[in-house]
Amino acid sequence: MNNNYFNTNKETWNKKVAVHAKSEMYAMEDFKNGASSLMKYELNSLPNVAGKSILHLQCHFGQDTLSFARMGAKATGIDLSDEAIKLAKSLNTELNLDAQFHCCNVFDVNDHVTDTFDIVFTSYGVIGWLHDLQKWAEIIASRLKDGGTFYMVEFHPIVWMFDYLQTPAILKYAYSQEEVIYEEYEGTYAEDGETKMVSKEYAWNHGLSDVINALIEAGLTIELFKEHDASPYDVLPNLVKNAEGLYETSDKLYPLIYELKATKKPR
Repeated sequence: MNNNYFNTNKETWNKKVAVHAKSEMYAMEDFKNGASSLMKYELNSLPNVAGKSILHLQCHFGQDTLSFARMGAKATGIDLSDEAIKLAKSLNTELNLDAQFHCCNVFDVNDHVTDTFDIVFTSYGVIGWLHDLQKWAEIIASRLKDGGTFYMVEFHPIVWMFDYLQTPAILKYAYSQEEVIYEEYEGTYAEDGETKMVSKEYAWNHGLSDVINALIEAGLTIELFKEHDASPYDVLPNLVKNAEGLYETSDKLYPLIYELKATKKPR
């Protein structure tokens, strides 16, 4: 594995933190005033987290982690970006919550966290940054208690087959692509309209069978799998807002989101 991939991504995500923190998308003042950052899918699938321990992988600057803490969970967040974790810890202190945060690569989680958890959680634009889903799944299984739940909600791999740097977007990448994808562009998905940062990103596209089989091979049992036409985030070109306030393609030819829940069965 080329460490340059992660170093470049970390540098880009460190730059994104300040831009995202003041963006409309992350609505920081509303969040500080009590609004949850969690969306429909994860709230419906993880409704009763009070009293449970949660490990949140790739947590950015921790709004979802802290939202779970507000719901009564004992929450721990992990992220590659030290700027993100710095802000997450600051928010945790400011909001008088008791979440824990660690800055590390997902593949190094077990060097930083030794507890096991009732729930491991990850969401929206996360696994594309990871080259090795087998190792990812093994780490998830190792951090789950027996009987614990892994839940993820993620953009569908079809979404990432398009090159959105072209207008209109063109179909360019494989549904499941082992070769790394490099993109360099101005701005970010939560651009504030003022800061024109340059994003340099290395990513991979993982088909659904790659995700599901990695978790099964790690010893987890799939309990739920759903695909959805609507995204909570308006981060792709030409999406249309539906009656629920979610965002869809006008023709609904392919799903934008999938969610998956798996359980670590007691031995």
